[in-house]
Order: sequence, then C-alpha cells, then structure tokens
Amino acid sequence: MLTRDFLMKADCKTAFGAIEESLLWSPEQRAASLAATLACRPDDGPVWIFGYGSLMWNPALEFEECAPGTLVGWHRAFCLRLTAGRGTACQPGRMLALKEGGRTTGVAYRLPESQLEAELTLLWKREMITGCYLPSWCKLELDDGRTINALVFIMDPRHPLYEPDTRARVIAPLIAAASGPLGTNAQYLFSLEQELKKLGMRDDCLDELVSEVRAWQQRGEQGGELQPGFA
Repeated sequence: MLTRDFLMKADCKTAFGAIEESLLWSPEQRAASLAATLACRPDDGPVWIFGYGSLMWNPALEFEECAPGTLVGWHRAFCLRLTAGRGTACQPGRMLALKEGGRTTGVAYRLPESQLEAELTLLWKREMITGCYLPSWCKLELDDGRTINALVFIMDPRHPLYEPDTRARVIAPLIAAASGPLGTNAQYLFSLEQELKKLGMRDDCLDELVSEVRAWQQRGEQGGELQPGFA
C-alpha cells in the first residue's frame, strides 16, 4: 500500500524502483510545477483534487470533505507506460491517466487551506515523479449539484512514456504480467474495479479490460506465456 508515511519518507530515486535518470524529476522541478499550477488557480475558493484512480480508495491526503463527481470531456485510459512502482523497464505495465473525450466519474477531495502547500507537495511527489501529467484546473460536477473547480492530473501526450494504443487486447497482457515494489499492475486494475462498484459507478471500457486481464492471468496459471499481441 502506498501510505502517507511511505510518501513522506520516500526517496524518489529508489523507493518506486529503478527510474531512468533522464525521466526522473528533481524536487526543484516538482516545486516549480506546483508553483506554476497554483499561479493559475482560477479563484480564491477551496482547492479540490479529483481522484479517478488510486486516489479514490487511497488518497493519503488530509482533506476536509470528499464527494463523488463527474468530469466531462475526459475519459480513463491506461496510456502511461509503467516502468516503476507496479512495473519495471524490462517488463513494463500500464498506468491510468486521462485522455480527451467522454466523461469520468470519481471522487473529489477538498483540501484544508491551512495545509494546502504541504498536502500538494506530497501529492506532487506521488503523481509527478517523472512529470508525466499535466495538472489542470477543470470544472467538475458533483453529485450533489455543485459545480467546482478541481485540480485534475491529465496525461501529457508529449511525455516519453505516453502510449497511444490502449486497446484491451494490447494492454491486457502487459497489465497481467507487470509487477514492481508497490505490487502488481493487475491488482491496481482490480482495486479500481472494486472501488467503482462500491461507489455505484460504471466504466464499460474498464469492464472489458478487467475481463481480458483475468483471462491472461488464467492462461499464465495454466502454463501459457504472457506475451502482448500488437496485431
């Protein structure tokens, strides 16, 4: 489990596995990114963070309120090549991000203003190890009818780890086989599936991917090789 204590103590060079030095962001780069993001803060209202992946079941943040909501204009996609954490450079998996189009349900967290810098610094250490996301302020529709400005981590398509092909038959064998210091790639996917069900949310593309990954795992248990298909 990626705990708050782990994040606070973690050395990003080693804690998540071997990360290519040219990709690893320094603390100074993360601080500059955070400062630039806060400089674009749309108003003086509270800062909300939108969780659409592991932040939904493991926020590791101090927050004052959480609420389910929907982000319009973006959809979940396992489009980030995963070479650390739950994958390795030799056997990469795929991590979740957001790509343009569609809509995404998730959970929004309102951060305490008095602890804002500390909480966001920890969040940047978690999400921006290689600067793979574009932290963006987006309109978010909460289930209770409120519309808020929320900070959302969207995939940067210019990043070296961006993978445009997210077809289930291509990425399922990768996710089924990958693992790293934080656990297996498949467990991340299954945890997301469970959390969406718990919250009464649905993602049809995710359902297809879960089925494909389980099929690949079963094949591996029966002695088959887990090799991706790119056809």
